[in-house]
Amino acid sequence: MTSPELMPVTSMLLIGLLGAGHCAGMCGGIVAALGFATNQQKSRWPIILTYNLGRITSYGLMGVLVGFLGYYGDQFLSLGPWLRGVAGILLILMGLYIADWWRALTLLEQMGQHVWKRLQPISNGLFQVSTIGKGFFFGMLWGWLPCGLVYSALAYAGASANPITGGIAMAAFGVGTLPAMLAGGIFSSQLRSILQGRLLRIVMALILIGFGSWTIWTAVSHNHSASAESGSHSGHEHMQH
Repeated sequence: MTSPELMPVTSMLLIGLLGAGHCAGMCGGIVAALGFATNQQKSRWPIILTYNLGRITSYGLMGVLVGFLGYYGDQFLSLGPWLRGVAGILLILMGLYIADWWRALTLLEQMGQHVWKRLQPISNGLFQVSTIGKGFFFGMLWGWLPCGLVYSALAYAGASANPITGGIAMAAFGVGTLPAMLAGGIFSSQLRSILQGRLLRIVMALILIGFGSWTIWTAVSHNHSASAESGSHSGHEHMQH
């Protein structure tokens, strides 16, 4: 993997880690319930791990899909800079959401509820899973739970305009959320109180806002450079004629 391809993967890992407070708030209850879904301590951890592996697998598949869509939009419609701009805006909105300064991103989560309503009947047995195979399957369903942080990450993965990079980047995002999800199974209330502390949330939010602003700036500067290069090339051809 080249350096330009490694950048979104590293960034997505960081986004997953920074969104830990949001993850603890949205999924902390689910993780805690999963931690006590089985009475046997030995079988608890394998099932929790396979739940999360299934969730990360779903993220990876989503990343491949949006990476393919991004590739099509960039190659045939020249939407690359626009896709990066949208990704930057969503990251800023996610930062505002985490800091509880503006919750506009909840509108995306409400839209995602329509998809989740179709999957929810299948997940009725979520907390009665007794094997790692079922845990993986229901973990994949869990990956489709409406979440503004996931949507922001998907926009960034789509901006890579590469299905492979998009898939790996979304998997890296899932790995970034893993510490909060695994720890939540044991220290749910303690972890949530720490990750949702006001100061920590503001720091994480400011980093996301800064990262989103940088993403928008790179998209605008790239678009400006491409336009200038195109104009220079056209002028050179005109002089030759």
